[in-house]
Amino acid sequence: MATPLAPVLQSRHIAHSIPGPRSRELQEHRDSQVTSAFGAALSVFIDRAEGGILQDVDGNRIIDFASGIAVTSVGATNAFVQAHVAAQLDRFTHTCFMVTEYEGFTEVCRWLNAHTPGTFDKRTALFSTGAEAVENAIKIARTFTGRPNVLVFDEAYHGRSLLTMAMTAKEKPYKQGFGPFPEQIFRAPNAAPLRWPSGAENAAAEALAAVEAILAENGPETFAAMVIEPIQGEGGFLVPAEGFLAGLRAIADAHGIVFVMDEIQAGMGRTGTLFASESEGVVADLIITAKALGGGLPLSAVTGRTELLNAVPSGGLGGTYAGNPLACAAALGVFEAFADGSLLANAAAIESISRSHLEPLLDSVPVVAEVRGRGAMLAVEFADPGTLAPRPDVAKAVAAACHAAGVLVLVCGTFGNVIRLLPPLVIGTELLEDGLQVLTAAIEEQGAAA
Repeated sequence: MATPLAPVLQSRHIAHSIPGPRSRELQEHRDSQVTSAFGAALSVFIDRAEGGILQDVDGNRIIDFASGIAVTSVGATNAFVQAHVAAQLDRFTHTCFMVTEYEGFTEVCRWLNAHTPGTFDKRTALFSTGAEAVENAIKIARTFTGRPNVLVFDEAYHGRSLLTMAMTAKEKPYKQGFGPFPEQIFRAPNAAPLRWPSGAENAAAEALAAVEAILAENGPETFAAMVIEPIQGEGGFLVPAEGFLAGLRAIADAHGIVFVMDEIQAGMGRTGTLFASESEGVVADLIITAKALGGGLPLSAVTGRTELLNAVPSGGLGGTYAGNPLACAAALGVFEAFADGSLLANAAAIESISRSHLEPLLDSVPVVAEVRGRGAMLAVEFADPGTLAPRPDVAKAVAAACHAAGVLVLVCGTFGNVIRLLPPLVIGTELLEDGLQVLTAAIEEQGAAA
């Protein structure tokens, strides 16, 4: 029997320069074996991950403000997830739910049907990745409505498959050189307050008018689905202007369009509610979950109105690994971790503490244009004062300074000028404060140099 591992100390520690010698050695081997098409935010190789710490092969303990892009929200070694997966591992690893069935699949569907917004009767379909779930949501909407067109939004990110690349807004690196893309995708403005031309107070009403105009021009009766992230992820953690999502819901209802909420990054407790759309009081016809749903194992879902999910003929949905037994077991562990409400409370506390560090920078650092987000999904945007010309150079320099000091942050945004924070919901207060102090110092230093 293997000796139990000692807990990973929940403190930042720099044993070697980052990346250290062993990580550099492994990087050389990686470069000789792995396609260069895979990038990395920080070229370190991780040996252990626990709580809010990533411990690399050189003994550095790095504060994790990324959570594997919002995947390990309950922690990378959550006891509930580990217990459920270990028990399932003893029974079997795979049968394919389309061949012989297993209870874990049904139980994940039951939980999602009960906990996603909306009091109507629901069904759920499980898949493996977020992009796969998005594509299946479109298949469901097209089958139900008999219509071809899909409406998406500026700054959207929905995945890297061919259809979801067409739905994604950002060209580089996600779409460059990969076309031609599927047609029947139309794009409308997103009501992002900071950069709305006539002012933030007009963003919702004018963006909704633009949506109506696009539908009128192309025939609202041709649109199967309207797909939006309640808080846009890769686009820059953009929180829509108040009333925008509710207005979209009303437009979808008026034209018989299936309203789809992509909660892949914002969902599963990340924003302080189980689903980010709860903050807006908006209920989608279909809701897409992934990332944190599987607690580190690949799992995604489409949940929604029974009449939509059951409109697809038997055999029309599926996939060899869809709802893999181990991934379903992990999700049941995630649900157990959320049961007592403490993780949602932690998300709210993370926001409060983070804002207390970051919001003063709005007055002291001119290139800090906005601090935004909800719960443990927060962002700092950098732009020149007055013109709001994006400053990706500042974001890149801030990220590099944080990485060198042992704090992992990620850059995002259409212009690459946003630092995003996605700490695990289990991060300790002292560790969070330490990471935020490193981040604010980096912003102050790079902001002064800008």
